[in-house]
Amino acid sequence: MTPVVGASRALRAQFFVLGVLFATWGVHVPTVKGHYGLSEQTLAIAMLASGAGALMALAQAGRIVGRWGPRAVAAAMGVLCCASIACLLAWPAYAALLAVMLVFGITGSLFDVALNTEATEIERLAGKPLMSGFHGMFSLGGMAGAGLGSAAPALGLSPQSHLLLATGVGAAIVLLASRAMLPVPKHEGGEKHPLSLPRGPLVLLGLLASMGLIAEGAMYDWSVLFMKQERASEASTAALAYASFSGAMALGRFGGDWVRARMSGTRLMRASGVLAAAGMALALAVPSPLVALLGFALVGLGLSNVVPVLFSAASQVPGVSPAHGIAAVSGVGYLGMMAGPPLIGLIAEHSSLTAGLVVVVAFATFMAFSARRAMRGH
Repeated sequence: MTPVVGASRALRAQFFVLGVLFATWGVHVPTVKGHYGLSEQTLAIAMLASGAGALMALAQAGRIVGRWGPRAVAAAMGVLCCASIACLLAWPAYAALLAVMLVFGITGSLFDVALNTEATEIERLAGKPLMSGFHGMFSLGGMAGAGLGSAAPALGLSPQSHLLLATGVGAAIVLLASRAMLPVPKHEGGEKHPLSLPRGPLVLLGLLASMGLIAEGAMYDWSVLFMKQERASEASTAALAYASFSGAMALGRFGGDWVRARMSGTRLMRASGVLAAAGMALALAVPSPLVALLGFALVGLGLSNVVPVLFSAASQVPGVSPAHGIAAVSGVGYLGMMAGPPLIGLIAEHSSLTAGLVVVVAFATFMAFSARRAMRGH
């Protein structure tokens, strides 16, 4: 087995762990709320602490990964990220939760940038698209993490036992897999701008990533409620909204590298935007639960390769190291992920959830029309 093949397998395992960690946090949001006796507002502040930590880390991610290399950063931040999730219920004080969420935001974002930087190097050495498949493992990890979390009570696992099991196995995988990662060359002091802020071509790439992540977050946060509230679906049917979207996204990512090998980044971004916009418009326009599920699946398929394509493009911007490019685009994208759910909620509060989700149609359409300019040369 060549070093590139071994590194590719190791990286897939690490993306899987990252997906499991995010899903494990998502599964335990109600548990955390009850454990600390939080209101919706204080829970939102805790989530904001995670977002603030991520933005703080992303501002320096290019410098950190450039100095220490993706292998060292992934190993350290991956283990610390696991530790932060393991500590979600460790203390009774709300201040402790805020500290844990801050650490989760910092370590999770640095872990993510390190993995994507390694992915761009493996793509370069392999001479073929691989990024979508790596992100497919993140989606698969999310599905596995959510599945284990939902099955934990039936297996007799307490919330704390589940957290320790998921994060203990995850940390072991991170440490073993990091040993097989490639020693990507370090970049120390070679760039004019040490902060990972978007400049030049990265601005539009970051804007498109932000819109894509707003649309993705809207599906995770609002699709089930849309089915219940706007389509009067039963709970079992409404739950399929998340499954149809995430399942289609995982399939799209696993097939994305085959598509990217045969289609330019510009054409793929344009097709992705059109498909996502059409799927969301279909779900909103036709008053049928089954049609809505089909629409959500089309949105998932359309959005599946947006982030992998944009990260690959960001890693190839002239004069910018891959770590800086990915961190800059990630930072703007993360801002969108944070701002998107409140924006849709605000529109829904003053109008309807259907009106709020029109934002997804608008942003996906913008992605399609901006693809040529953003992906110039790709």
